[in-house]
Amino acid sequence: MTQFFLGVDAGGSNCRCRVVDAAGQVLATAQAGPANAGLGLEALYATLRDVTEQAVRAAGLDAAQVARMRAAMGIAGISRPGVRAALKDFAFPFATTVFDTDAAIANLGAHGGGDGAVLIIGTGSVAQLRVRGQSFRIGGYGFPISDEGSGAALGLSAMRHALRALDGRTRATPLSTAVTERFDHDTARAIAWMDQATPRDYGSFAPLVMAYAEADDTIARSIVEDAAGHIERFIETIFERGATRCALLGGLAPKIRPWLRERTVARLSEPLGDALSGALYLAGLPARPKEDLP
Repeated sequence: MTQFFLGVDAGGSNCRCRVVDAAGQVLATAQAGPANAGLGLEALYATLRDVTEQAVRAAGLDAAQVARMRAAMGIAGISRPGVRAALKDFAFPFATTVFDTDAAIANLGAHGGGDGAVLIIGTGSVAQLRVRGQSFRIGGYGFPISDEGSGAALGLSAMRHALRALDGRTRATPLSTAVTERFDHDTARAIAWMDQATPRDYGSFAPLVMAYAEADDTIARSIVEDAAGHIERFIETIFERGATRCALLGGLAPKIRPWLRERTVARLSEPLGDALSGALYLAGLPARPKEDLP
């Protein structure tokens, strides 16, 4: 009988699902809304059930086939206290259901199901490693204490510079003017915004910082160069910890890559697959043979 596999990538922006057969042939995909564990366990479970049911229907599988299916789900926020224990109470109709972090499945996907590392640079930053079959992470402890080199970190630095420029403690630049313009150049309004701002709010300034850095704004360049330094150290540490491959992932990765030194870029590997591929490997889909890895 044909074995089927189901993978889920449950993130803060959306939740994606893919169903494949034993050969890895895609039978169906589905997408739903946010599924971060931080949104609440009931909401998480409802979204996971919704997206998996969509995918199973689209694949045209019957109840007996679904009952033999092996599933795996990578979930953002799964490391929060109590979440892993609560997942044991989530009922799914599959033969097996395995859970891990979204970073772990991204890492598996990037390296064909084998060992390797990913450095994910988006609103936050985190490195996920798998060395000799053992998985662990570096960084990713939360903003503002961590998330170096991330979009949120870029935005925080931009806000600091902008407020200093308003005070006259540093020279205003086009970047600082663009940032304070959002608050009508009013320090009190900027502070009120900061009192409620989330990492994503700070990250919304990242495209502005990158654009002005590319236009040779002095402060913007210094902010991006500092971020690139943190990312370079991340990558050095990844290899020092035993990884043999490293892929740079995340929304900010394409923008920050040109700011890295050539010798650093030369050590990076292109991802072989996405997070859903990694979820399928976690579910039990045979991994890509080592001899196929570039």
